[in-house]
Amino acid sequence: MAKLLSEFISFNDLELIKEDIEMDGMKKKEYFLKGPFLQAEVKNRNGRQYQVETLIREVSDFNENKIKTHRSLGELDHPPEPTVNLDRVSHIITSLEMKENTGFGIAKLINTPCGKIAKTLVDEGVLLGMSTRGVGSLDGNIVKDDFKLITVDIVADPSAPNAFVEGILENRNFIIDECGDIVEIAVNKLKKKVDKKYNSRDMSHFTMKYLREFLDDINKKLI
Repeated sequence: MAKLLSEFISFNDLELIKEDIEMDGMKKKEYFLKGPFLQAEVKNRNGRQYQVETLIREVSDFNENKIKTHRSLGELDHPPEPTVNLDRVSHIITSLEMKENTGFGIAKLINTPCGKIAKTLVDEGVLLGMSTRGVGSLDGNIVKDDFKLITVDIVADPSAPNAFVEGILENRNFIIDECGDIVEIAVNKLKKKVDKKYNSRDMSHFTMKYLREFLDDINKKLI
């Protein structure tokens, strides 16, 4: 059963780049975070270890399906779900490349509300870190080959809140269907509630029959 996994990259490994560019006769400042975004074959601070073949595959897929299509968006702080929330987007990942067992990336802060917050924090000297967000299952401390990289988010110092955030993220279970989409497992719980709460006296025979068939169909597709 897959879980939502987040992995923090140390502040000290990231380089902040500020560039002054000119557009329409006006100077504009661009902000970039550059450095290692993910790493394989070593135990990270969460006690997990990724296989290099898995990350090579996921970085390649991320480039093809996200970066090249301009959909490589990340959020300011981790949400408790695997989807990217457009109202929380703060940056776009412009580059991600595996070199040996490390994935190096560049993230550009953009002029969304959350992106502007990140820029303000940078201007005030606040250290920001990068943290990968993905879905996968574990074999002990080893992240299995079903891992799917979702994005890389910007986070603040996780030394105190990390356990809390991780607790929220990892208590939710997800699976990946044959199309690669991530779906939260709720069908079984819903089916049990329906079976327990309702009977033919509460619903018509056919309504109940069709509802059960519908839930069974979804359940078969997901599992």
